[in-house]
Amino acid sequence: MHDATGDPHKREPHVADIRDHLHIRSGMPSRDLGAQGWFKPWSDDAGGACVEAKKLTDGRVALRQSTDPDGPALVFTPTEMTSFLRGVKAGAADFLL
Repeated sequence: MHDATGDPHKREPHVADIRDHLHIRSGMPSRDLGAQGWFKPWSDDAGGACVEAKKLTDGRVALRQSTDPDGPALVFTPTEMTSFLRGVKAGAADFLL
């Protein structure tokens, strides 16, 4: 499929692709985001209870509890995730320790 410019290497978003992104929301079952692509960027000493992260194709980031892979996922926009990570790096979450 060609995009609007006629470039055969690009394709316009398919209606199903757009529809799939519309149903992604915070609190949805993690299993609905697929089993592939989840990573444990950090871990703790609590017997494998880790936060897993998955970067979605539209740039959003999903987080889930590793011990409950079918449980809810929290979904954040790139702006929300950037703000959160900057705050953590600046010490804004130190009160949690």
